[in-house]
Amino acid sequence: MTPGNNGASTPEEEDPFGYLYADGQANGAQPPSGGGYGYPNSVSRVRAVGERQYGQQAPPAAYGQAGVPQQGAYGQPNSHYAAPESYPGGPPTAPQQPTRRAGNGRGPNTKGLLIGAIAVVAAVVIGIAVAMTGGGDDNKADGQASTPPSSTKSASPTEQSSASAAPGELPKIDAKALRLEGGATTASDIKGAKAEGGVYVAGFNQVGAKVTWTVNGIEEAGTYRLYVRYGIPGVDANATLVVNGKANSQTLNMKNFGGLPAGDWEKGWQTTWANVNLTKGTNTVVIACNEGNQCNANLDQMYLTTDEG
Repeated sequence: MTPGNNGASTPEEEDPFGYLYADGQANGAQPPSGGGYGYPNSVSRVRAVGERQYGQQAPPAAYGQAGVPQQGAYGQPNSHYAAPESYPGGPPTAPQQPTRRAGNGRGPNTKGLLIGAIAVVAAVVIGIAVAMTGGGDDNKADGQASTPPSSTKSASPTEQSSASAAPGELPKIDAKALRLEGGATTASDIKGAKAEGGVYVAGFNQVGAKVTWTVNGIEEAGTYRLYVRYGIPGVDANATLVVNGKANSQTLNMKNFGGLPAGDWEKGWQTTWANVNLTKGTNTVVIACNEGNQCNANLDQMYLTTDEG
């Protein structure tokens, strides 16, 4: 044995591709031709497919006898083998499709269900909290005034208006508490009204329009002075005054006492008065625009004093 040569090669050490390398060619390796490795005198281990036997197999039992048919030699079919579908009661011939779970083969989305449940509980808790904190809004005192309208608004003809004075005082009323009929409405566009929110009665300049004040709490029958605050565009106006269903002999005078220029509604707020006879208890006072009246006026407030003023 010399350096570079390890002696005669054994079949296990032979390289089947030795002819591809320079050292293999130097040792006489050649491309295979009909079996064996690339080295001279190499041992051929090629066998035909199915030739090798893996030992004797026990003869298969006849169909219907005890025992399981045995497989034949490697690579050869077993004549006693039959497909499962050929036996009575065997599996169906059509291939069974595997059952797939919803969600692309994944199991139930438990994480999504948990998040949804938490969201529902949170919504219920928030709703209960809002109901508990906001429930007191419905318990306001009946006498508390509401927010005045910023645009024209009609009052219901069936609305009953009343005013009761504190002990020792006579009743008074703002425009928005009056009962309106015949096209009379409330508005707040013109500045200068003293009623709460600057609300006054508009639309009074047409025949049939009227306002009604139901006066409660008159302690003694007698003559009282009714004051009416009104606004005109610098032009005289008047209306019919009716007390407890009876019209006064004189109209309610709403003249341009200040001599203000025509067309200026904002500067036209003034006050007039008339004597009225009231009974003890409840009375009705009506200011109406009838035929023959000049009713181009807005009405602001009404209040009572004794006849001495």
